[in-house]
Parts: sequence; C-alpha cells; structure tokens
Amino acid sequence: MNNVDMAKLMSILSKMDKKDLEEGLSKASQILNSKDADSIINDIKKNQGIQ
Repeated sequence: MNNVDMAKLMSILSKMDKKDLEEGLSKASQILNSKDADSIINDIKKNQGIQ
C-alpha cells in the first residue's frame, strides 16, 4: 500500500463513527474467516448500491 492509499484510508476512517467502524471491522473479520468471501463481498456491495 502506498502513501496515497494510506492517506485516503485514514481520511475515510476519520469520517466514520464508532458504530460504522465496528460494523466494518466485523464484516472484514467475516470475510477473512469465511470460505465464501465472494458471497459476503457481494452482499456488502448490494447493500451499498455498488455493482
């Protein structure tokens, strides 16, 4: 990860509230521990309106 990506990530994180951060970390944990990560990622994208 280069410095530009890290700065962008820190900017995004600074704008999130605690509840959003905890929810995001929970989803990330599920993805990392799941054998069906693609399904979880697709669900997240669908919930955010991303295709």
